[in-house]
Amino acid sequence: MTKTFTRLLKNESGATAVEYGLIAALIGVAMIVGLQALEGGLTGLFNNIAGQL
Repeated sequence: MTKTFTRLLKNESGATAVEYGLIAALIGVAMIVGLQALEGGLTGLFNNIAGQL
């Protein structure tokens, strides 16, 4: 019984999956924030191009 418990404590594959999930979530949040910051400038640019056409 103690061997099984010790083996489970040493298993780090679940921790690695959680870390990758947190990194993916952080990248997603950064992308959303970045795209929202660019939204106003891109809208103005496309409206300017549409007006010139």
